[in-house]
Amino acid sequence: QGVDSLVLESVMFAILAERALGPRLYGVFPQGRLEQYIPSRRLRTEDLRDPDISKEIAVKMSRFHGMVMPFNKEPKWLFGTMEWYLKQISELTFPEEGQLKKFNHLKTYNLQEEMKSLRELLESTPSPVVFCHNDVQEVLLLAGHEASSSDKLMLIDFEYSSYNYRGFDIGNHFCEWVYNYTHDSWPFFKASPENYPSRQQQLHFIRHYLSEDSGRRGDTTHEEQARIEEEMLMEINRFALASHFFWGLWSILQAKISTIKFGYL
Repeated sequence: QGVDSLVLESVMFAILAERALGPRLYGVFPQGRLEQYIPSRRLRTEDLRDPDISKEIAVKMSRFHGMVMPFNKEPKWLFGTMEWYLKQISELTFPEEGQLKKFNHLKTYNLQEEMKSLRELLESTPSPVVFCHNDVQEVLLLAGHEASSSDKLMLIDFEYSSYNYRGFDIGNHFCEWVYNYTHDSWPFFKASPENYPSRQQQLHFIRHYLSEDSGRRGDTTHEEQARIEEEMLMEINRFALASHFFWGLWSILQAKISTIKFGYL
């Protein structure tokens, strides 16, 4: 599994590098790979709200979604991973009383039933299966690598990339508008739900995403465009629920296994 995973990740990285959607790949060796160093800065959470930056992220994501990759194209990643997380969580225990109390409280929500309800909702929500990054957030976007170009952002870290539902990738990104991971005191993040993109901010993103995608979709009338936008708004915001659930499960596991000082629970 580990070797297979490393090979697949290296293949994916090489293809993305070749198509200028990731850093250049200079070499692969048994313990890792040699990647291009990109002079740049990471984005800040507030940068995601900048209309020009949001536009470029939309374009980048649309290009990413247009990739045809040599991997299994069935969208098993999302619920397959969550089922695996839930199985691991069912076997967890915490020695520290404060964590155990929080963990036991979380279990009262019947996470299996919550996932069943989520699955039923999303199965009734049309969303195309595309090659997704699955973690488009500010710390994984490098800014300024081509200062003289309009193409200033570079996506990095493809650990979670797979074929998945389009709505998850965009909805997950919109959730990231809310969370600042550079907070310097416990729990080392700050959630600001009021920063979740407004309808107009979402439409700004969707329109630039669709504009980049127009070559694959062909021309649309004004009425068709308006219908597609409304359908995408519903699709994205339903799949944003999956983002909360996915990373919530991930956080429970990290509270047990991570050595990083962070308020996972």
